[in-house]
Amino acid sequence: MYKVFVNDKPIILTDSLKNENNFSVYIFNEVVIDEIIHKLKKGNAQGVNLFCADLQRDWESFQQHFKVVVAGGGLVVNPADEVLFIYRANTWDLPKGRVEEGESIEETAVREVEEECGISGLALQSFLITTYHLFYMDGIQQMKVTHWYFMKSDYYENLVPQLEEGITEVVFKSKNEITEAVQNTYANIKLVLEAYNQM
Repeated sequence: MYKVFVNDKPIILTDSLKNENNFSVYIFNEVVIDEIIHKLKKGNAQGVNLFCADLQRDWESFQQHFKVVVAGGGLVVNPADEVLFIYRANTWDLPKGRVEEGESIEETAVREVEEECGISGLALQSFLITTYHLFYMDGIQQMKVTHWYFMKSDYYENLVPQLEEGITEVVFKSKNEITEAVQNTYANIKLVLEAYNQM
């Protein structure tokens, strides 16, 4: 199964006939992808299921509709089991960014966390999850594919938000604070937190 978000509304590509979410079900080979995206952006639908006879083949076909942007990000935990968050565009988020030429995705994830949060000495632990979301930039429909990694940090100096990236706050949040933050975050970030909680 692949879950691709359009403004926090999922397009779910699946080869399962179980409808566990009450979203409308469409046959992948019978839909126009642009129409599905428009329906989610402008309509009342909260998500759609696309049934795929061959999930991998149809996923490859789906990706052909977009410019694919690969990114790496980190869920960073300190010794107090607090999670590192950034605040950007009036929303709580986790640090992430695009892969630069010559970088591995792991290197990107660490670099982006360091740059966006003013932190150092990160210890990359393990892969967590890959998330997908669609966005328009320069008139082109793009799909960001973000590979998330679990990291540990014992950094206790001041965190410095990367203001030029629109980040206005960087903070480690406790479990109670995270519960509040997820009321104002993106659906993809909730998936990353769920993956961490299931470790």
